[in-house]
Amino acid sequence: MTLPLDHLVIMARDAAASRAFYGDLLPLLGFVKRRDDIWVNDAGLHLQVLVAEPGTRDYERRGPGLNHLGFGAPDAAFVEDVRAAMLARGHDIQPIQHLGGAHALFMPDPDGLRVEVTWYPPGKSVVD
Repeated sequence: MTLPLDHLVIMARDAAASRAFYGDLLPLLGFVKRRDDIWVNDAGLHLQVLVAEPGTRDYERRGPGLNHLGFGAPDAAFVEDVRAAMLARGHDIQPIQHLGGAHALFMPDPDGLRVEVTWYPPGKSVVD
């Protein structure tokens, strides 16, 4: 039996800033806002943004714990469209990376947790 991933919880230093970031990004990726802090997609994956406890450490790129959230795009143009839409909404978004034929977009949220949207050419593994 394979259990589906059904939710992700992101603890944010500034919940309002993070909810604005995810509120701009997640609808582009097929999520619908259910509450101010919860979005859900057609597969039943829920993403919730809560307030982090004061005094806890911020995200570290190579530290233990969740490194990034990865979403597969239907084509390379979709990746370009997401980048353009997030830039138009005022977010500081990195250039698209071309990794072995894949088109990868990494977007740090307000706490530094990266969200990846990538199109993989046929035969390219998502975790190589």
